[in-house]
Amino acid sequence: MKLNFWKMHGARNDFVLFDDRNGIFPVSDPAFIAHIASRHAGIGAEGVILIQKSESADFRMRFFNPDGGEADMCGNGARCVARLAFELDAAPAGMTIETKAGRIEAQVMTGCVRLCMTEPADWELNGSLDLAGRHLTYGFVNTGVPHVVIRTGDLQGVDVQGVGAAVRRHRQFGPDGTNVDFMNVSPEGELHVRTYERGVEAETPACGTGV
Repeated sequence: MKLNFWKMHGARNDFVLFDDRNGIFPVSDPAFIAHIASRHAGIGAEGVILIQKSESADFRMRFFNPDGGEADMCGNGARCVARLAFELDAAPAGMTIETKAGRIEAQVMTGCVRLCMTEPADWELNGSLDLAGRHLTYGFVNTGVPHVVIRTGDLQGVDVQGVGAAVRRHRQFGPDGTNVDFMNVSPEGELHVRTYERGVEAETPACGTGV
């Protein structure tokens, strides 16, 4: 089986994309998907994205994490797939995209892609979490995928890998787990974010749904 692919990135989140409107991509083979995403044995990416036919939108976006599991949504991935769908004449510049998180809209513009995501849901402010004897206060929101947001005064020194992995797998967010965002606001009012992403199981350069 021969499959053509594209490699793209949005804000340095990189993806491997396939035009699967013919429906031949082996979506039921997570090991194959994980092999594609492998940095050492495959193409290498933070996600594998498919363009598929849709009855309710211009096309359907399927998103798979590097571990082969399917996720509901990815913000920067959606921007990439919107650009590719437009270039392939699979969608107009102003398009609708079917995702597992719901229908979203995108506008391909000169030099950028504007994305209108689903309404955020499941808000929780000032949540409390005990983590190996350490007390954490967090916020929670689902922006297509779940995110725990932790405010920190030392964004550069925070243990994104260690704390992120522990929160991501905490029973409080089971069974599927959560993404974890560490953030602070500078005196100038700039928002700075570092994200641990489930499925990637590591810090990623950016996260659209997390921001």
